[in-house]
Amino acid sequence: MVPEPTDTETPSRYPEYWEADVILRDGATAHLRPISPHDRDALQNFHQSQSESTIYLRFFSYKPSLSARELDRFTVVDHKNRVCFVLLLGDQIIGVGRYDRTGTPNEAEVAFMISDAHQGRGIGSILLEHLAAAARENGIDRFSAEVLPENRKMLHVFAEAGYELTRRFDDGVVVVNFDIDPTERSLAVMAAREHRAEARSIADVVAPSSVAVIGASRDPGHAGHAVVEHLIASGFAGRLHGVSPTPFERDGMVHATSIRDVPGRVDLAVVAVPVDQVAGVVEECGAAGVHAVVVVTGGYAEAGAEGQARQTELVRRARAHGMRLVGPASLGLFNTAPDARFNASILHPLPRNGSLGLFSQSGAIGMMIHAAAVRHAVGVSTYLSAGNRADVSGNDMMQYWEDDTATRACGLYLQSVGNPRKFSRIARRLSLNKPVIVAKSEVTGLRLPPGHTGRTTQAPPGALDAMFRQAGVIRADTSEQLMDVAGILVSQPLPAGPRTGLVANALALGQLMEDRCMQLGLEVAVTQAGVPTGAGGAEALDALRTAVGRTLGAEAVDAAVVTLMPIPHTTRQEVAEAVGQVGREYGKAVVVVFTGCTEPGAVSAVHHGGDGLEVPCFDSPGAALRALAKVVDYTRWRAQDQGVLREPEGVDREAAETFVETLAPRVPGDGLLELDTEQVRTLLGTYGIEVLPSARFTAPEDALAAAERIGYPVALKTTDPNLRHRLDLGGVQLNIQDGAQLRAAIDTMHRTLAAFGSFDLEVQAMAPTGQAVVVRAIEDPLIGPVLSFGMAGDAVNLLEDWAHRVPPLTDLDVRRMVREPKASRKLFGYQSVPAADVDRLEDLVGRLALLKDRHPEIARVQLNPVLVSTDSLTVLGASVGLGNPQQRTDSARRAMRG
Repeated sequence: MVPEPTDTETPSRYPEYWEADVILRDGATAHLRPISPHDRDALQNFHQSQSESTIYLRFFSYKPSLSARELDRFTVVDHKNRVCFVLLLGDQIIGVGRYDRTGTPNEAEVAFMISDAHQGRGIGSILLEHLAAAARENGIDRFSAEVLPENRKMLHVFAEAGYELTRRFDDGVVVVNFDIDPTERSLAVMAAREHRAEARSIADVVAPSSVAVIGASRDPGHAGHAVVEHLIASGFAGRLHGVSPTPFERDGMVHATSIRDVPGRVDLAVVAVPVDQVAGVVEECGAAGVHAVVVVTGGYAEAGAEGQARQTELVRRARAHGMRLVGPASLGLFNTAPDARFNASILHPLPRNGSLGLFSQSGAIGMMIHAAAVRHAVGVSTYLSAGNRADVSGNDMMQYWEDDTATRACGLYLQSVGNPRKFSRIARRLSLNKPVIVAKSEVTGLRLPPGHTGRTTQAPPGALDAMFRQAGVIRADTSEQLMDVAGILVSQPLPAGPRTGLVANALALGQLMEDRCMQLGLEVAVTQAGVPTGAGGAEALDALRTAVGRTLGAEAVDAAVVTLMPIPHTTRQEVAEAVGQVGREYGKAVVVVFTGCTEPGAVSAVHHGGDGLEVPCFDSPGAALRALAKVVDYTRWRAQDQGVLREPEGVDREAAETFVETLAPRVPGDGLLELDTEQVRTLLGTYGIEVLPSARFTAPEDALAAAERIGYPVALKTTDPNLRHRLDLGGVQLNIQDGAQLRAAIDTMHRTLAAFGSFDLEVQAMAPTGQAVVVRAIEDPLIGPVLSFGMAGDAVNLLEDWAHRVPPLTDLDVRRMVREPKASRKLFGYQSVPAADVDRLEDLVGRLALLKDRHPEIARVQLNPVLVSTDSLTVLGASVGLGNPQQRTDSARRAMRG
């Protein structure tokens, strides 16, 4: 059993960052936090409300209430050797999980108690995840538990957690032991549970059976009026209630003066009342059991610090009642499925039913993307405007779309990416089955969390786009381009490759398209220009069908672009339908470009013919080819092998964790602790990364002694990070053969570097010559770990010729990363120089990626330079900075965005 606490135990500072809102298995929300002495009464009430069976399974005997001593023991913890989490709905405890460190320093015993009324909601799994994360932070890597054999539910929680369990039967109880370090299986189990819970949470939002509009108004200019009118016009078949102080009668809607007066459960409440009334209305919705609220009202985070405080409180109130919150400042949401059709938004008209899922943030962007969908005639399955995105986010919608059979492609317009690491993980999984298109503002891509200065480590500008590419996300520059790409994805089969057939009724158009294809990386397989359509009518359509058929019938063609000047005596609809029928016959993607049209109205739209025939139509050859090129890039990514996660030999994770823990108390607040040379070598050595030894000195005699130990020839370097690699500026001298040369080199270097300041010097063994590369890793406050690779030199920095990736990295991620920079061709036998040993380089990059992914305390690592020759790799310089680890936005515990 767990030992009693000793008198020397003192509570640590309350770890506020352990608090989290979580989504339960049924899609409802709850709040998890460490226990405190103020929870005595709530814990006693929780205990007394449980059945005899539940109490017996937890304590191995029945006790109707907890003693004063037990309440002290359970609520007064040090958050280190003894940790306890409570899960709450409002102020009511619905689950308790705790661990107590045993006599073995790295082991703790865990115990759980789940409310009878809330069992089966996945509470035990959530508590276990958060306890394991806290335990690892406190140097514990193994859990044990004593469970009665009849407590099958708790045994199931342990068995299904993804850890490797050992069990033994001892004195009438089952003793379970397991390591809690995250494994590929445990992380996969957590992600699967997270996916199911979040998808379920959104499914209830986008397919409600009952809707209440709070703030329903007779005023045509009021948002509450618009939502009611659009719900009725959409043909919503569920129960609709208008809630307002004064009666507002509409056919198909029942009026109520308060949400409390609405009979039955309300799935979705749309709130359109003045900002000073919203918090009270949300509280009433929670008390009435509403599943989710959509807050149309603005005046929150977009209104400054005071508005941000109101928004934080709004989210707290919603989650305390288990509700999801869309908004505030949301335009609403809609679903076009015939059996779930509704429009709870201020947007009109409702787009046609289709297979594109849409998500947007601010109201202005929401209107823009809705208008683009209508203008392009792209069919939409579901749409959600997140407004200020205080709760429901694009990540939530992607979790839902992954399982939604009505959604074939996913489009998101993002102003910022609140949880990029989680976004990358979800998008990569989703993109393997459904394309994800993202339009993101160039200037508002990443926003630091409140209170974070971002001065220590921050990802380079290209990291976010690199993360998108790594996840298979299709990047669009505008809402128009998003719809251009979506129009192809939802209406055409995916091209098997980049081989493009071109059909035109003018030679100049054919040449124009060929040139543009070359610029966009599309291979021109067949060109049929000058197709005879001048006579117009049925004869021209027959000639066009024949030309398109010959093009698509060619084995070397994966997709076709048909570009046409106006054809007399035909309509665009007739032309599109003729081309589309041929495309369907051959099962290949085809798009049509109508040039020279002067009629009012946009041509860029998906033509909808009979029998479900759809053809993307454009009025610009450039727009059509850009969209097709993005689709081809996506199919190329989707077809490639994703690789596997591998752990290199010689990695000692525990040694690295122990070493970092010993230095953690010396980290200066939000700053970095720069490790010295020996500390760097020790830390990197735990992951099999060797740094060529060097020795700093101040007196020439010390340099001579160090050179004798190292062995001549040696190199002499300044310790300044910007000059130590600059042979041209006198920061390094190579191939020093003896003591006399070393003395002379020291004197020369001091005189040469005097203009740059006074720096220490060091001597280092000479390494085999080779290509010089740089590998960097940082902990970004939002993205998390970011790895960067490039060739060494000023030109690489000036031209931003870097490859960036977000760990964890598969073996093929590493392989592609090393080959991505343009200058990396130097590694493969460029200009008669022998090829470098790239396998060793990939091994080094993989080790550093693993180190950075596992240890967020390591805020910055730079290996510069690394020399790679035909048969060797040498790390000449390395620096490491330890930081106060930011709580990663995506870690081995489920938590909603704060």
